Amino acid sequence: MKPHILSLILLASAAPAFAQQGELRDPPAPGTATEATRAANAAVADRLPLAEPSDFADARRGRIARIEDETILGADGSVIWRVGGHDFLMGEAPDTANPSLWRQSALAAEHGLFAVTDGIWQVRGYDLSVMTVIEGETGWIIVDPLTTTETAAAALRLVNETLGERPVAGMLYTHSHADHFGGARGIMDEAEIAARNVPVLAPIGFSDNAVSENLLAGTHMSRRATLMFGQIIPASPTSHIGSGLGPGVPRGTVSLILPTEEISGRGTRRTIDGVQFEFIDAAGTEAPAEFMFYLPEHRALHTAEVATATFHNVLTMRGAVVRDALGWSRAIDHVLIEYADRSDVVLASHHWPSWGSDNVAAFLTGQRDIYRYVHDQTLRRANSGATMVETAEAIAEPDFIQNRFDPRGYYGSLNHNSKAVYQHYFGWWGGVMAEYHRLPHEQSAARYVEAMGGADAVIGRGIEAFDEGDYRWAAELFNHVVFANAANERARNWLAAAYEQLGFQAESGAWRSYYLTASSELRNGVPDTGGARLGNADFLRAVPTLALFDMLASRYAPERLQRDPFTLSFAFPDTSETIAVEIGRSVIVPRELAPDNPTATVTISRTNFEALLLGTARPLALVQSGALTIGGDSSALAAFLGLLEQPEFWFATATP
Repeated sequence: MKPHILSLILLASAAPAFAQQGELRDPPAPGTATEATRAANAAVADRLPLAEPSDFADARRGRIARIEDETILGADGSVIWRVGGHDFLMGEAPDTANPSLWRQSALAAEHGLFAVTDGIWQVRGYDLSVMTVIEGETGWIIVDPLTTTETAAAALRLVNETLGERPVAGMLYTHSHADHFGGARGIMDEAEIAARNVPVLAPIGFSDNAVSENLLAGTHMSRRATLMFGQIIPASPTSHIGSGLGPGVPRGTVSLILPTEEISGRGTRRTIDGVQFEFIDAAGTEAPAEFMFYLPEHRALHTAEVATATFHNVLTMRGAVVRDALGWSRAIDHVLIEYADRSDVVLASHHWPSWGSDNVAAFLTGQRDIYRYVHDQTLRRANSGATMVETAEAIAEPDFIQNRFDPRGYYGSLNHNSKAVYQHYFGWWGGVMAEYHRLPHEQSAARYVEAMGGADAVIGRGIEAFDEGDYRWAAELFNHVVFANAANERARNWLAAAYEQLGFQAESGAWRSYYLTASSELRNGVPDTGGARLGNADFLRAVPTLALFDMLASRYAPERLQRDPFTLSFAFPDTSETIAVEIGRSVIVPRELAPDNPTATVTISRTNFEALLLGTARPLALVQSGALTIGGDSSALAAFLGLLEQPEFWFATATP
């Protein structure tokens, strides 16, 4: 019998007696570290060499300038980024933070323009990611233009004001995540790229994957990202202190300029503005499309997000396609063998560089080994019959992260990355049949609460677990009550308190932020503001037209169809494209072709169609102005639009 099932049986038998005793008091005040949390964090400080100075020396090395303004502002005056907003991390770690994560966050918060080596600089600390600037013969080559147009423009301005103004002679996206391309239009636009023939390089598969991740799955993924990155809670010692990957995500405009070339292969060479690059494909590691590159004239290796100063996510908490930990390890091993002994510095798209060939090799070895370790140890246990959860709980820290910080779980973790490896090979199911077709939690929670003697009995048991410092079990108990009755304020407050202590103890910045944001939602309700804006014209204009219709098809509510199936033809004169849209009883199928005998033909410019999708233009107004014409059944377009759901971004996560 599984231990957790046994616990529930014992609770059910004991609950009626318990319901007659004990006090259902209120939880501790928000922001309070319990004795158990203080002891857990003190134990981390005693166990790890947190005062080791080399990382701090590297994170501060070469700083030549900082942004002097207090904030980076948007065009409308809104605050995109608070410069120095994480300066509180320069003090001692409080009881409310894991001291290892506090150290990592302080390092990532070092901000400014930094010289890396001759001809290479980085702008760090004004975004989740890092922008690398390489000096070409005539201008700057920009690598990873940050998350938003506002922070990218501020970073480039700092470069030009400090080093002398030069045109942008090339732009590289190392991979298909928004924090590495979203600021592109803060650097330049398509007209400038075309006029000056500026190369924009990305890894093979970049365009498809950037669109898929940020459009098709964008609403749900972006909503969960607000929890993972702490975007709706303040930066403070009792709240958000960093993601482990960087200080945080700016609240600006995410854009997309498609690359002029996608690079494949390992050892592929290109010369950009007189600078020699050697690209190393790393698809399927940290992103579905990703490359690293080597600069032979600079003896510099750029590892993108494949190797950074943290153990990364094999499956991120915001959601993504699960990654291949073995392939990830092998990609790092490839650059270790091929480039470490001819590299004087290794730098990446997050964190700070490491200098010296020996340090480059040590860094790459630790990064390679942590992905190999979680892969092999997960399979060892799974192949002996362990379930996904049993496997994750059994994997201990390997010896090599006891004295090295960069492979530690400041972003990913051994626990959830082990589960990701399990999922990669075996799927989401752990093998226990009761879990294969289990009841939705809203249904099972009410039955658990009833079986354990009612809400007060379960809360009482949860308080006992909380008092013992067993916050994971306490959270599970309180969560049953909340999902059985979301209006139970005592259960909500106690669940928030349990999440808060778990967050205070977490070494992963993503875990801490998710716990503390969930705690805030329980106490204050679902928020309605914050986070980067993906639904904007800057992003949509770079999306292939067929992909826009794939996105619309994913919003189809078949139960709304009140007429026979029909076909629409969308003609876009400005792009010379025609899209056929077949509306069936269960699915919508878009195709790049002109259909035979469509029910209606809709003629509209691509720009106006984007405005229609964004809600900045209305169909009737476009028809009245002549910007939209309909041939055939004039009611068909309205019928089509009426079939599509508009998803709510701020859905609940900590409650039903």
